Amino acid sequence: MEWFVAPEYWLSRQVFQRALAVVYLMAFLGAALQFRALIGERGMLPVPRFLGRVRFRDAPSVFHLRYSDRFFAAWAWTGCAVSVALIAGLDSQLPLWGGMLLWLAPWALYLSIVNVGQTWYSFGWESLLLEVGFLAVFLGNDEVAPPVVVLFLLRWVLFRVEFGAGLIKMRGDPCWRKLTCLDYHHETQPMPGPLSWFFHHLPKPFHRVEVAANHVTQLAVPVLLFTPQPIATAAASLMVLTQLWLVLSGNFAWLNWITIVVALSAIEFPTTPPRVAGPPLWYVIVVLAVSAGLLALSYRPARNLLSRRQVMNRSFDPLHLVNTYGAFGSISRVRYEVVVEGTADDVPRADSKWREYEFKGKPGDPRYWPRQFAPYHLRLDWLMWFAALSPAYAGSWFSGLVERLLENDRETLRLLRRSPFPADAPPRYVRARLFQYRYTTWRELRETGACWHRTYVRDYVPPMRLETEEERRIRD
Repeated sequence: MEWFVAPEYWLSRQVFQRALAVVYLMAFLGAALQFRALIGERGMLPVPRFLGRVRFRDAPSVFHLRYSDRFFAAWAWTGCAVSVALIAGLDSQLPLWGGMLLWLAPWALYLSIVNVGQTWYSFGWESLLLEVGFLAVFLGNDEVAPPVVVLFLLRWVLFRVEFGAGLIKMRGDPCWRKLTCLDYHHETQPMPGPLSWFFHHLPKPFHRVEVAANHVTQLAVPVLLFTPQPIATAAASLMVLTQLWLVLSGNFAWLNWITIVVALSAIEFPTTPPRVAGPPLWYVIVVLAVSAGLLALSYRPARNLLSRRQVMNRSFDPLHLVNTYGAFGSISRVRYEVVVEGTADDVPRADSKWREYEFKGKPGDPRYWPRQFAPYHLRLDWLMWFAALSPAYAGSWFSGLVERLLENDRETLRLLRRSPFPADAPPRYVRARLFQYRYTTWRELRETGACWHRTYVRDYVPPMRLETEEERRIRD
């Protein structure tokens, strides 16, 4: 069975598996702490309402059988517990089949969450975590050496992530071809990080070098993943360095981190592998059968890469086994932000005192410096960025957000950094306004201490209030 395994990658497997378990933990932790306000029974997009119009085969999930907030919480916290067990290496203490089942657990747990998450879980890194997590099931534990075919499939995933992102850029916004996209990106990206202001103010010639280096890393280097060592290790290492640069420049949830994790599986660490028995026949059959199926499913993602109408971040099957990826095919030149405010006045007037809600990650108060949250994913903050791009992105959930702010809903307020209203005195009216944001200059930063400058653009949502009992009776 020497053709089936690659013993020299045993440490690569260990590093990959522990790091992947950490990403799983971040995903489950975010689900456990945020779901009630987003998709809970009283959430902005309730799971029960979604399940009423979606078939199981289109969105496989345990919640088709039963849903309650308590059950969802138990499900998500179970995912956290399994992730911690995997971080601790429990899978290596089990028989081979037991380790595989343990790795199957977080994949199945998270699949059930993603498939009912609706808009809140529509990001490419959800599918990426599921695809990589499914491959981890068949990577084995300390009883066997890593299977060559699974290591190959992990490189195939990494290739599609990087090469797909490179192609979508070259086919998309002309600024990528002109090497000017980073003149805008650090300022207009979904959620800036603590260093993004400084990245934006780097000299423009340096930005040109960044874009050119990005094209090399995403369009040329991925091909080298399929070359012999040490070239493949050098290619994967370069991808890791590029992703760490992106980690420093913004908050992209676990997109960069999961890409780093996959790249680690392609790095051959200089160490002596332990002696292990050959893989059992049943394991060889299962791995080869699953790998053949995944290669067959790769047809559509591969065709998408070659298509002039390439799409990004799409799943081609409800199990998210093989997907297509890509990011920032177009770059915004101007940053807009939706600012949400409330007032305690019985009737909103021109001179009413409107108080602003502060979000944890999205820009609001010009003096509030961005924090580092990735790999943790602030889902409401991300969707607020899309809402600022177009009201169409917020049509399904924004009115629900306003309604819950009018109620001082505790779970919704937990998603925010600060509410301007005490728990026992909710606002009478809530409104939203659109502002244009830009980074301050070095001089403005010294004089004002603000990293942002904002300008009012227009009203986004007019003042809204809750219906009275009498109004509700008349409507009914």
